[in-house]
Amino acid sequence: MAIHKLSPRKAATAGPGKHEDGGGLRLVVSEGGAKKWVLRFTFKGKRREMGLGSFPDTGLADARRKAENFRKLAKDGVDPINARDLEKQQYSTPTFTSCAARYIKSHRHSWRNAKHARQWVSTLKTYARPVIGKMPVDEVDTHHLLTILEPIWKTKTETAKRVQGRIENVLDFASAHKYRDEANPARWRGHLDKLLPKPSRVKEISHLPAMPYDEVSSFIAEMQRLTSISSKALQFLILTATRTSEVLNAEWHEIDLAKATWTVPAERMKARREHRVPLSTQAVELLSSLPQVQGNQFIFPGAGISDHSPIWRCFS
Repeated sequence: MAIHKLSPRKAATAGPGKHEDGGGLRLVVSEGGAKKWVLRFTFKGKRREMGLGSFPDTGLADARRKAENFRKLAKDGVDPINARDLEKQQYSTPTFTSCAARYIKSHRHSWRNAKHARQWVSTLKTYARPVIGKMPVDEVDTHHLLTILEPIWKTKTETAKRVQGRIENVLDFASAHKYRDEANPARWRGHLDKLLPKPSRVKEISHLPAMPYDEVSSFIAEMQRLTSISSKALQFLILTATRTSEVLNAEWHEIDLAKATWTVPAERMKARREHRVPLSTQAVELLSSLPQVQGNQFIFPGAGISDHSPIWRCFS
């Protein structure tokens, strides 16, 4: 079959109708003058057609190159239409939601716990996705950030600040993968801080009330009369000034009663570094009084310290 029947001039001046270039490639011109390239080919015994782009965005030489490549694929048993669609997906700009999912997947193993990952998903789903979720990530700009943040900046300041930081990380991730330029519309310093008031000026920080100093001794005395594992765990927490999770997950092999030290392993520490806690005489006496349950490595098995605990509410 003869090919290359068209010339650049013929393609540019072609009137309405179908103009064959040969080898299944044709230029189709509508009554309104719109032009597009179409390739006809046979795949597994069936006659099929596929578009190769509009003219003049796709010139004659490009159309011929594409037609030749797709004819070879069909000859080799590869569906040209599937190959074209796969290529489009590979090189198209992903949406913000797609980038966010990829960012979370690549970073979740470095986060402290599954709760952190769930918070990421929840905040972006609630606040970012309705505005920019379906947008190509390279189209997200400052206007969209303000649309997301301004309604909650004064009423849910802490949440809004976290949303801003998470969007900033996702857009930096997109920039690193060359999906958008490096200018980040979610950046706080030097950008959003010029458009939104500082969080500290919007919402006054209120700390949890502390127990009056002169009530502490009677509170400790009351706790010492209790025999529950939870009360013992709370006493140990007070004596060591550590985090609740560190106490509740403490294991006997971490304790050296002879040296009066408690070594918390790095994987349980927020800073991911081993932490050695000196034990006071009272802390050593408390540990010495506890039974060790056979087959259970935890110092406080079954203990729970929560905001719903009557003891904890009194303390906090």
